Amino acid sequence: MTDRTERAVLAGGCFWGMQDLIRKLPGVVSTRVGYTGGDTPNATYRNHGDHAEAIEILYDPAATGYRDLLEFFFQIHDPTTKDRQGNDIGRSYRSAIYYTDEEQRRVALDTIADVDASGLWPGKVVTEVEPAGDFWEAEPEHQDYLERYPDGYTCHFPRPNWKLPRRAAAQAE
Repeated sequence: MTDRTERAVLAGGCFWGMQDLIRKLPGVVSTRVGYTGGDTPNATYRNHGDHAEAIEILYDPAATGYRDLLEFFFQIHDPTTKDRQGNDIGRSYRSAIYYTDEEQRRVALDTIADVDASGLWPGKVVTEVEPAGDFWEAEPEHQDYLERYPDGYTCHFPRPNWKLPRRAAAQAE
């Protein structure tokens, strides 16, 4: 592990399940759930306006790449359903990538193109790609929820058939 970390912000439905799966990936240093992508200041669970439920990931780029995080993100939620994941419906549950720099934006768009071209997903990706803005940390009861309640609600799971084949350009990232 290095002293350097990078930040990724992803939204793909209820943040509990995303956090539970992503935190276990090699190279992930820490995660927290919250609200982003909207315009409500000091967003909370009861008042988050147009914000999405999202996860902020700090990761060690020497141990995992941004592309690897995105490929897993696309495997654990359905990026082809607009404003919905499983039984969760509404803008809060949209699929979105909030990039922190132009390189993340480029990798996000490239990964989406590869997902679409693969034909493995049930339709075209509707994931929004937007610059990262304010991230309002969710209340303590939402942090690490599935660690405290292992049988709690989640609509996230790895789909073994939704794994992008490796290609030369992706392997270099």
